[in-house]
Amino acid sequence: MTRTLTMTLLAGLLSLPLAAQETDGTFTNPVIRGDVPDPSVIRIGDTYYAAGTSSEWAPQYPLFTSKDLVNWRQIGHVFDSQPEWTVNSFWAPELFYHNGKVYCYYTARERATGMSYIGVATADSPEGPFTDHGILIRHGKEAIDAFVYDDNGQLYISWKAYGLEPRPIEIIGSKLSADGLHLEGKPFTMLVDEERVGMEGQYHFKKGDYYYIIYASHGCCGINSDYDVCVARSKQFDGKYEKYEGNPILHGGKGDYKSCGHGTAVTTPDGRMYYLCHAYLEGDGFYVGRQPILQEMEMTPDHWVRFKTGDLATVRQPMPFSGTVQQLPSGFTDDFDGDNLKVEWTWNYPYSDVTSLLRKGSLLLSGTSKEGSRNGAALCVRPQTPDYSCETEVVCGQESLKGLTLYGDDQNLIVWGVTQGRLVLKVVKDNAETVLYEGAYDGSSVHLKLTVEQGLLLRFYYSRDGKKWKSVQDKPFSGESLLRWDRVQRPGLLHCGDSRQPGEFMYFRMKNL
Repeated sequence: MTRTLTMTLLAGLLSLPLAAQETDGTFTNPVIRGDVPDPSVIRIGDTYYAAGTSSEWAPQYPLFTSKDLVNWRQIGHVFDSQPEWTVNSFWAPELFYHNGKVYCYYTARERATGMSYIGVATADSPEGPFTDHGILIRHGKEAIDAFVYDDNGQLYISWKAYGLEPRPIEIIGSKLSADGLHLEGKPFTMLVDEERVGMEGQYHFKKGDYYYIIYASHGCCGINSDYDVCVARSKQFDGKYEKYEGNPILHGGKGDYKSCGHGTAVTTPDGRMYYLCHAYLEGDGFYVGRQPILQEMEMTPDHWVRFKTGDLATVRQPMPFSGTVQQLPSGFTDDFDGDNLKVEWTWNYPYSDVTSLLRKGSLLLSGTSKEGSRNGAALCVRPQTPDYSCETEVVCGQESLKGLTLYGDDQNLIVWGVTQGRLVLKVVKDNAETVLYEGAYDGSSVHLKLTVEQGLLLRFYYSRDGKKWKSVQDKPFSGESLLRWDRVQRPGLLHCGDSRQPGEFMYFRMKNL
């Protein structure tokens, strides 16, 4: 799948319906809606750019831009095709601007070993295209979560080490060459997880006499996540670092968020620091995933760091810039009338080679399952709220199964589709298939709809005209089994069968309820 830059930018502008929110001088987190963990943010001039983890979805590392830190739009991805050395698990992209170039230091699993290491790519513009330079850091059984710091002309890089070894986790640092592409000298230990509670996602900055590390501790992911944000300081960049006795300086656990952490900060033109990290919302919002939230940091009289609204992360925050009106997304629509897929679409690259063809008003979707996989090609978008509906019109005929999906991975998904004149609703859980509904259908096309309530309660409908809908179940079905340890299910379109019999879709609409 390829995109031209022009169409990518146009798609980003058109694909998200927006609703203005009245402002009282505050905004509502998350500032980027949907599952975008481990966000990195930089400023170039008066424009902000952010990227986040894509994990087991392609394209790799969604890329966003903003003028006010509150309203963001997606402009593409760091990689439209994955780097040759990688196989999967694309985590923690870190953006860095240096000497007129944009760098992305990123974590992925090496194809040859299956171990997670750190690569680097560069571009002349944050909008790409990015050129990959391969692996920069191999360290032990795992090296993840890179961050680059410019200390008055000397570049340093740090990363998390020993997370998969029977010893305390460390934040390791090294000098970096002036071009940002090579390690120099011997790596050194900066911070050690003596408490063995977890430590990762670090961000470095300097104020006055001290160098600071903002880092995440505890558990990052899943229903039991208790992630929080801590700080340590030193008068030398390479340490020894002193941890703050009042840690954590930002946390969830009650109120608006279940947990929060792993981010970077950006400085506004007037010198204020804003920290962008991810958080799980409490309650139903958990099922939307790890969403980027923004909070302002400040220095304390005793030369530590705190968040201006306190150590408990809150949804409502003071607006960074006066006169800003927050625009909230109301959903996503694609009528397939362009030359390229819209940038919000993602696909299940570890499990299928996905093929899409736009035909001025319809999408032909197919794919060839990879070894060990059997459940087809999924083209999905990130849900923006825990309550939404998805709808499509699919052309009937042929043996292939095609329709709507809620997709966790190849072994955990729901399909609501049509095949050979039959409507089929099935759930795959841990690779075991159960048919929930099956019925005859004699039309040339069928409109399909699913609704999601409270993040996991699912209902399914069909219609001949897209107006009068018929339900196929008496009570909602729970989709909790679709959750993966590090990500939530995504709604979208699915084709399963012979790649020579693609599914034809006339539109896709996701509406936030």
